[in-house]
Amino acid sequence: MNTARKPYPSDVSDEEWSLIIPYLLLMKEDAEQRRHDLRELFNGLRYVIRYGIAWRAMPNDLPPWTAVYTNR
Repeated sequence: MNTARKPYPSDVSDEEWSLIIPYLLLMKEDAEQRRHDLRELFNGLRYVIRYGIAWRAMPNDLPPWTAVYTNR
């Protein structure tokens, strides 16, 4: 986890992360999302879902909303 920012209540726990990471690693190595920390991308996704905000309203200390939103 990025320790440079204060954690959000929606951040994934270590236990949850260990279950999720194998599926995220199936993503192509050249996917845009791979330019960012995968855990932080997933935290961004959880933040949007948990708080019901617009993608563009994501906090600036998470990866850019375009990287979290994209499905390529």
